[in-house]
Amino acid sequence: MWSKVRPHIELIAAVLSGILILIAYVLELQDMTLPSVAIYLLAFVIGGYAKAKYGIKKSIEDKELNVEFLMILAAVGASIIGYWTEGAILIFIFALSGALETYTMNKSRKELSALMEMQPDEAWLLKEHGETVRVPVGELNTGDRVAVRPGERIPVDGEIDSGQTAVDESAISGEAIPVSKYQHDNLFAGTVNLSGSITMVMTKPSSETMFQKIIELVQSAESEKSPSQQFIERFEGRYVKIVLIGFVLMLFLPHFLAGWSWNETFYRAMVLLVVASPCALVASIMPATLAAISNGAKSGVIFKGGAHLENLSVIKAIAFDKTGTLTRGKPEVTDFIIRRDADPEQVMALVAGIESQSNHPLAKAMTDFVIQQGFEPLRNLQVADVPGNGLKTQVNGDEILIGKPGFVGEKEAYAFEGGILANLANQGKTVTFVRDGHGILAAMALKDTVRDITKSTIAELQDRGIYCIMLTGDNRKTAKAIAEETGVDEYIAECLPGDKVHHLKTLLAKYKYVAMTGDGINDAPALATATTGIAMGEGTDIALETADVILMKNDLSRISYSIRLANKMQRIVKQNIFFSVAVILVLIFSNFFQAISLPLGVIGHEGSTILVILNGLRMLNRNV
Repeated sequence: MWSKVRPHIELIAAVLSGILILIAYVLELQDMTLPSVAIYLLAFVIGGYAKAKYGIKKSIEDKELNVEFLMILAAVGASIIGYWTEGAILIFIFALSGALETYTMNKSRKELSALMEMQPDEAWLLKEHGETVRVPVGELNTGDRVAVRPGERIPVDGEIDSGQTAVDESAISGEAIPVSKYQHDNLFAGTVNLSGSITMVMTKPSSETMFQKIIELVQSAESEKSPSQQFIERFEGRYVKIVLIGFVLMLFLPHFLAGWSWNETFYRAMVLLVVASPCALVASIMPATLAAISNGAKSGVIFKGGAHLENLSVIKAIAFDKTGTLTRGKPEVTDFIIRRDADPEQVMALVAGIESQSNHPLAKAMTDFVIQQGFEPLRNLQVADVPGNGLKTQVNGDEILIGKPGFVGEKEAYAFEGGILANLANQGKTVTFVRDGHGILAAMALKDTVRDITKSTIAELQDRGIYCIMLTGDNRKTAKAIAEETGVDEYIAECLPGDKVHHLKTLLAKYKYVAMTGDGINDAPALATATTGIAMGEGTDIALETADVILMKNDLSRISYSIRLANKMQRIVKQNIFFSVAVILVLIFSNFFQAISLPLGVIGHEGSTILVILNGLRMLNRNV
């Protein structure tokens, strides 16, 4: 019971304080002064205890006065001069705004709590003889086989060993559409197996899963303050001292210089203490920042702190790695050209039969292509690997060669199908040839294909005035082809890790605020050099650790989303700061001209605090 009540204790105290104030006010109207004062005091204690405790503790720890101290002083001062109702209302609204701020913080962390609850505690471990045993996830080891039934959450990171299914990955990626999964496809802990029974092989310890990384990163981000927030907190201590000095001067100067009565002078000093407190200003940034971080987590983007959100809002250029970032990072067959007199089915079966016996990424891509076309690889072939060249075998006494032009006959390869090799190579494709006893039998062009979302993402960034450049270690011909396909403004080929850092520094000198997006070990130095490092979620561990922002599902469109989110946060923060400062100035001047009463000062001051917190909550809206 207490666990359910505890998160709402501040709100309960504020509401109870408000009820007591109403009771005391009614008693006061009936000239029951003593009971009303006693109830007002009770309202003070109940409503102000949490804030007073926090304020005193924080002042001792930081050795600096704070807003809470001003509020306590103002409420006590109002009571001393007989304004019990106003002092109690001040405490009530201050407690209410504090409860609302706590609610905002809890709301922004809701996704993290939900993620932690979604993390499975147990799994069905598959034993050697096929039986399954329920065991704690912490007892599983890399390489263990785990059974996952329909409707269950996937307990660990791994890949499908057998079976196929659809998986709800919204907890990781923010994408609501289920993802089809087949043998060897990756699975992530915390996602939901929707349709088929599968067995999977655990590939990472439970402490290193994508799910656990999200939790740790969000926890870290929520504790890291943005530069604006750090400035406001430093400013708060100095400002409080200025207000206290102004309060002391206000206690005496108006009486001697303007002829105010002592009662009016003290009253106006109390009003100044209330209206000049920077509560709204202090609450202008942190709630909005935490809400934005939570929003990003729900949408598949992890920010490692508010500072990186601020930086993203002013980015002028973005550098992209090619392989695994702009492209999928895996070669795919784009063209399969077969000699006119050959049987396509036999050729494809032959190619797949040979290539299936190699572990080379190009060989796997060709084998997968043939299988996807519905053909079965030729079996029982004796294949020999010729290092640096290709593969060869014998079929019915005929020697079959598969490999690069120099291996199968360079002159014939270049002449095949009217010189198609040069055309395919100019498109950034790698071409592999098949030769039988009659000459070149077939040619297969492979390419690391561009992600579906890449071109539209680059175009959207360019529409925002952001300069897009590709930095890649690939040769110039391949780099040029990918650059033309994606639409980047510039490309630089044959970059070593040190070269990428050099080009990043050049961009920083020109644009000042530059982001770098990558996924590999070779990208880590550049990610660290950039104003904001953005890592692909399936990238290497060092890239994930070095980056400031992580795209959990390798979705480049999340970069545009992140920038829109950052810009919206900055707009809201600026609105809050402008509004809170304007309210403070208006209230201070109104007090000097005796145009505002203590109750109106309380409402204006605390009302503005509540409004900026509510405005910050708008960052939870995913429509940005």
